[in-house]
Amino acid sequence: MKNFSDLTEKELLALAIALEEEDSRIYDEFAHALSDNYPDTAKLFRAMASEESGHRHRLLELFRARFGDHIPLIRRQDVKGFVERKPVWLIRPLGLDTVRRQAELMEAETKRFYARAAQRSQDAAVRQLLGDLAEEERRHEAKAERLEERYVSAEVREHEHESERRLFLLQVVQPGLAGLMDGSVSTLAPLFAAAFATQDSHETFLVGLAASIGAGISMGFAEALSDNGSLTGRGSPWLRGLVCGAMTTLGGLGHALPYLIPHFWTATAVAMAVVAVELAIIAWIRNRYMDTPLLSAAFQVVVGGLLVFGTGILIGSA
Repeated sequence: MKNFSDLTEKELLALAIALEEEDSRIYDEFAHALSDNYPDTAKLFRAMASEESGHRHRLLELFRARFGDHIPLIRRQDVKGFVERKPVWLIRPLGLDTVRRQAELMEAETKRFYARAAQRSQDAAVRQLLGDLAEEERRHEAKAERLEERYVSAEVREHEHESERRLFLLQVVQPGLAGLMDGSVSTLAPLFAAAFATQDSHETFLVGLAASIGAGISMGFAEALSDNGSLTGRGSPWLRGLVCGAMTTLGGLGHALPYLIPHFWTATAVAMAVVAVELAIIAWIRNRYMDTPLLSAAFQVVVGGLLVFGTGILIGSA
């Protein structure tokens, strides 16, 4: 992957073309999915898709004038800093609230991309076009926000955040949740393998402590190096790495600390209860912040946790 700051003007324009094509097709999918139940909203998304297509043609004309007909293949996944977009447009039936949140997120990110790209450009024509597109994306974001005013009740609106706030929460909560899941699940196997192999609380605690801290360091560096935050506004990558690493360590320590209890079987019973609570909390967080259905989140987390838990017991009892 390439850093946003390392892109040339040719690559910036090629990436902008790819982004506009992707967004236009997504809005077309939104319009198609909503046309039966929300025809007015479908018209709005068709208009937004048409505008994105117009943006693409303007970018193509400028690219050909500056760099010729060959456009490098560079996509959002090739550049650090973009938000990972879940393919919600493939879900049927597609809820209006889901579409609204996704549209706001898309427009906030695209607006930020054009604003940053315009600042970096040294070519006057490129800089002007990118700046104009940033302003037009701001108007798109306002259209997406009007969906909330028209279709979402005041009670629901009071509990939701603005699009930039959603973007911030998504990118702050996500590394913390990833760390908590990794710490709570991945450390189960070494901890309970050591527990059933030694049947000694002190030895088991040392293994759990080492596994938790080691996993925290690993996950912290992985998160810090995954995204420099140049486009998403996620802030310092090292701060995100610290959050992810701390949550990973905390997730592992949750079921390691009971082994400070000298009596082995009492400590094991408490540790198992803590594991159940941890998995329930993770399922709730995924449902609350990551839009995962509660039953699906619980099934995924519990099955994964039980598999790792059983692996540790089997290895430790061998």
